[in-house]
Amino acid sequence: MKPTLLILAAGIGSRYGGLKQLDRIGPSGETIVDYSIYDAIRAGFDKVVFIIKEAIEQDFREAFFHKLKDQVAIGYVMQEIRNVPAGLTVPPARQKPWGTGHAVLMAAGAINGPFAVINSDDFYGRGAYEAVARYYDGWTPDRENDYCMVGYNVSNTLSAYGAVSRGVCTADSRGFLQDVVERTHIERTGGGIRYAVNGTDHPLADDTIVSMNFWGFTPSFFGQLERGFDQFIRKNIHESKAEYYIPTEVNNLINNKIATVRVLPCSEQWFGMTYREDREIVVDSIRGLVKKGIYPEKLWR
Repeated sequence: MKPTLLILAAGIGSRYGGLKQLDRIGPSGETIVDYSIYDAIRAGFDKVVFIIKEAIEQDFREAFFHKLKDQVAIGYVMQEIRNVPAGLTVPPARQKPWGTGHAVLMAAGAINGPFAVINSDDFYGRGAYEAVARYYDGWTPDRENDYCMVGYNVSNTLSAYGAVSRGVCTADSRGFLQDVVERTHIERTGGGIRYAVNGTDHPLADDTIVSMNFWGFTPSFFGQLERGFDQFIRKNIHESKAEYYIPTEVNNLINNKIATVRVLPCSEQWFGMTYREDREIVVDSIRGLVKKGIYPEKLWR
């Protein structure tokens, strides 16, 4: 069974100033999402599912349907604030969806085999998709709690525009994830890469593995998310900013020995568009990859 690519694309891009998922950054008007899908197809993925909001559904269909309809199967799933367990009422103060864990849960009825989860505004590189496709090659249901995560060297994920936050990963001697700890204010200084905790700087080796939200799961993860989200939402229904994140549930499953998560090391250069200032670097990076022949001038013909 070939894997499905699940793209988290429900964000409105308030910090970016628009729908960065649809910003045309390639030489022929391609978006970052186009390059993600192109890499996934080359790696062996045969279906793409977009997690979006109803407000941007038409924009996504117009942007991707015609160029992808002969390339790969496409699905759309909505993530809305109102999608909570029966009997709960979302307070008016809540303005945004409930986080990445909630987003993935919305796709439960659209996926029936192994799948990868990515952010729509991040460029991961072909090697990341190949690693997940290889990991689930020949997958059978007896591996239902066998998950994976693409791990990047932190040095390949830094921003030129200041400090970033990253999920720093710890793996055991067999390469299985033990935990993910969020580290903030990570940046390269004259003395190397550093992160801050309570105003104190700490060193971070260039090859420290971090999570960039590229996960590999099987359908069993939907059941785990449903149980976890139910507990989360009943506790946080009146919190206007609380979010249910993928790493939260992953750490819970690892700690309770319910699932294993294999870390798949990746040497690719990651880049993304959190802020408008990031756009120029992304455009230049894509142009460089096209010049090297890694991507054609025009992705879809």
